[in-house]
Amino acid sequence: MATKKRISIKDIAKAAGTSITTVSFILNGKAKERRISDAVNKRVLDYVRRMGYKPSQFVRNGAANQTKVLALLVDDIHHPFFSEVGEHMERVASERGYQVVYSNTGTKTEKIDQLVKLWMDKEVDGICMVPSEDLSEALSKIKKQHVPTVFVDSFIPDVNIPYVVSDHRKGAYDATVHLLATGSKRVGLISLYSNRVQMRARQDGYMDAMDESQKQSFIRKLNIEDPDNTIGEEIVAFIVENKLEAVLFADHYLAIHGLKAIKEQAIDIPRIVAFDDHVLFALHTPAISVVTQDTAQIAGAVMDMLTARIDGKVSENSGLIVPYVLIARESSIS
Repeated sequence: MATKKRISIKDIAKAAGTSITTVSFILNGKAKERRISDAVNKRVLDYVRRMGYKPSQFVRNGAANQTKVLALLVDDIHHPFFSEVGEHMERVASERGYQVVYSNTGTKTEKIDQLVKLWMDKEVDGICMVPSEDLSEALSKIKKQHVPTVFVDSFIPDVNIPYVVSDHRKGAYDATVHLLATGSKRVGLISLYSNRVQMRARQDGYMDAMDESQKQSFIRKLNIEDPDNTIGEEIVAFIVENKLEAVLFADHYLAIHGLKAIKEQAIDIPRIVAFDDHVLFALHTPAISVVTQDTAQIAGAVMDMLTARIDGKVSENSGLIVPYVLIARESSIS
């Protein structure tokens, strides 16, 4: 099913029963200077307000009437996963004649709404974004303006926007099975308080493996906004109190704080696997095992979906799930 095209000056002119040139003069505040009637001026501006149209602030190129600019909205561009995806997207985008602009959203829905409005006002040709838990306002704007959009890393069930995600559930399952196969019986999961699809899927994958092996599960969820030392202390307490032999960290950020706290408190390090690789993990002693995402494949798939939507060639409910890769290092096999 082809996607609907976003509103253009041509659409406004047709709806208002006037010319593209006249609409352009009105949008640039030259109605009086060009002696355009009040009635025509009102029709155009009323339609513009009703449809939420904003003139582009980027230069448009060629007959396709495109800015050739794509917006990438992520939680934190310094996160290894997002920085790698962004780098691969830039490379593919450049090959296809596009530029990529970045915005950090944190995890705040309000900021995502503001940034979606910003890039829509500038009329980027497409948006790639990590969805938050409540995007009703931003999604309403995207739907109204027919902005080609693709979700990355997560998606919102029942929202017909295509997505590219890793197989978070299978990744957690494989990591947990790997830890169990080392002889560890008391395997814990350290995760975050979050309703995001990927975090729920990682917990589900861990539980799948623990249930399959008929082992007791141990889960500790932490608040990402807590002070670093508090997070570290809670991780160590969780490991010690439950006498854990192995731990799966659902986020590399948690793993780094856990390793720091383990060293400071001089407790025995359990077997460890962490989600998403980080330069510190290969340098650590022992080197930390990871389940890592294929960022090149993810970025390529995002660009394929986004440019296809820009060209009106893709179904609204398409999605792709990319397998994780388990890299076993000393932390889980020694």
